Amino acid sequence: MSGQVSTPLAAKRPVHVLGPSIVFAFLAVVILIVGLLVWSGHEVDRVASDRDRALAQMVLEESIDRLGHVQESSTIWDDAVEQVRKRPLDLDWIDINLGTWFHEYAGMNEVYILSPSDRPIYAMRDGKRIIPENFIAVEDIVAPMVAELRKNDKTRRENDNYLAMLSPGVSDLAVLRGRPAIVSVKPIIGDSGKIVQKSGTEAIHVGIVYLDKDYFNRIGSNYGLNEARYVIVPGHGPNETSIPLQSRTGNVVGYMVWHPFKPGYDVTSSVGPVLLAVLILAGAAIYLLASRLARRTQDLEQSRSLAQHQAMHDALTGLANRAMFEARLESALARCRRHNSLLALLYIDLDQFKQVNDSLGHPAGDMLIRQVAHRLSEQIRSYDTVARLGGDEFAILLDEPENRAAIERACARIIAELERPFELTSTQAFIGGSIGVALAPHDTLDRTELTRKADIALYQAKLDGRGRYVFFAPSMDEDVRQRETINRELRSALADCDSQLRLHYQPIYSLESGRIVAVEALLRWEHPQNGLVTPDAFIRTAEETGHIEVLGDWVLRKAMHDARAWPGLRISVNVSPIQVRSRVFRHTVKRILAETGIEPTRLELELTETALMSASSDVAESLRSLRSLGVACALDDFGTGYSSLSHIRDIAVDRIKIDRSFVHAVGTVPGAALVEAIVSLASANGLHLTAEGVETLEQLTFLRSVGCHEVQGYYMAQPVAAKDVTELLQGQYGAGRIADILDAGGIRNERVA
Repeated sequence: MSGQVSTPLAAKRPVHVLGPSIVFAFLAVVILIVGLLVWSGHEVDRVASDRDRALAQMVLEESIDRLGHVQESSTIWDDAVEQVRKRPLDLDWIDINLGTWFHEYAGMNEVYILSPSDRPIYAMRDGKRIIPENFIAVEDIVAPMVAELRKNDKTRRENDNYLAMLSPGVSDLAVLRGRPAIVSVKPIIGDSGKIVQKSGTEAIHVGIVYLDKDYFNRIGSNYGLNEARYVIVPGHGPNETSIPLQSRTGNVVGYMVWHPFKPGYDVTSSVGPVLLAVLILAGAAIYLLASRLARRTQDLEQSRSLAQHQAMHDALTGLANRAMFEARLESALARCRRHNSLLALLYIDLDQFKQVNDSLGHPAGDMLIRQVAHRLSEQIRSYDTVARLGGDEFAILLDEPENRAAIERACARIIAELERPFELTSTQAFIGGSIGVALAPHDTLDRTELTRKADIALYQAKLDGRGRYVFFAPSMDEDVRQRETINRELRSALADCDSQLRLHYQPIYSLESGRIVAVEALLRWEHPQNGLVTPDAFIRTAEETGHIEVLGDWVLRKAMHDARAWPGLRISVNVSPIQVRSRVFRHTVKRILAETGIEPTRLELELTETALMSASSDVAESLRSLRSLGVACALDDFGTGYSSLSHIRDIAVDRIKIDRSFVHAVGTVPGAALVEAIVSLASANGLHLTAEGVETLEQLTFLRSVGCHEVQGYYMAQPVAAKDVTELLQGQYGAGRIADILDAGGIRNERVA
């Protein structure tokens, strides 16, 4: 046993600890070396970057000074002074010595010569003589520099920038025509001292050099500024550095950006492969983690891009949505302000689109919307914008159209396209479109105002009959303000209906008995300033603003309360389709009938043809429920809308009211024949007939002869207050005299009641 070497346990234990310790120590050293290497490279790169910035700034300042020196080669010259004083100018001489020569010799892009009164008398651009009036494009920048030059009556500047100059001058950086440029202003003075020139009255030579791509490429190649270029906003990438291009007042007109030389990075890159072997194992693990992170990052980026696209585009059509459209409109208006150019905003609303949705379903409606989007996109130029604002509302932005006639042609094409049939699944759909147009700067340069005025013009187009385009006019704005005034005052009136609203009643006479058998309730608004206002002036506003239900409920309740004083008399009340379409309307009628104790058979609801046809299914269902209670339905203004026998059958009206326009025409052969046809139609369908607007005995006699049942009009009685209806029924105003006239065969030609 003495030959065996015994290893103490304490000596073995460090063997297990040494491995991990070395590994950790080695990793620590590697990390330290890598960190030192990276830090050193970063510091070297920082010093190099600072040198490049200082060099770029110096080169830029030298370029500005050089332009002034170049000008002195011709602006300090007796001949130049004499030539710019000549009238007319010897333009060929000026071209060779003060104009195009500078383009060829010094690369000046533009040259202007100003008279002692600062009026442009010569201009050159890109080596070609142009009219002096082009100076207006640069006047905002040059004029202050000229003023500063003239104000200074010294022959030399004491500023360091002008120590080497032979004549005073002002140079600066500016943005002209959207491009960075060096602008230098020099007086044209004599070189011999023989020509007398009063300080501040010299002609001025303006030289402009645009800092274009060639300029920055030359700087980059000469001074090691790789891929030097001009940008409006500086780059923030790790491989870019920049300096601001500042005017003398400190305003930043842009930035010079280049890829900096990074010697430290190059060194680090060359040493990096040595560390690759050491870090390969760790790199494998990092690679797996990084791959996983990259996939997640990619998924996140795709989700972000998709979300950004969805935020700015309409999901159904792929067109710009309201957010993108408003952003582009704001940008277009900014260009319009700068260039005083024309801009047209078109608001488009589809006609009869609701019928497509109701009859064919929403999938067909979506298909139609996509086809509309495609057709609109085909009718505009590539740089114009079409957007879907929602539902069946679209907007188009025509950027810088030639003139109003071009806008009208575009609108006409769009109207024609929307009138063509749309091919849907197994059927065709026919719609149309209405367009409202607002122009900038003619109408306004404010985005909110422009969209408001386009919307007003669209409203007017729909009001004029749809299927047309309307340009905004100031009178439309007045109509809107008037409607707003009516809305505001009507809202106030509805707060206490009994204080301003009145009901008048026009008696309806039976041609068989000559007696009053019904009255039609007619709404009047007793306006505090305007007096008695008829419904024509405010009913449409009430329907648009949603006040019609409150107003209609008050009329119905008031008429039913007044009717309690006239037992057996039928009460005819005009109602809006908005009321009838409401699900609560039938319950409201039932409740008012119960409150007043009026028999349902005494109530007759009047709707116009157009109102009945606008939503026949909804209206028919509501009226069917009311007719089951005994409430009658009358078709008002028959013949002036779009009704047909099928509509009359489906809605099942009880009475037809012949419009006053037909009654007034019974004195003519066609008019009389038309009324006879209406009477025959009503009789064949078992409908009652009431003729409106009877104003002469001849009309009354004819209507009785063709079999009309009832009449109303000024010939018998004008609309009267409720108390006067009671007196009429009591015979105090000759109630029943119509029977005497009819019995006499129409011989008497006197007005009744």
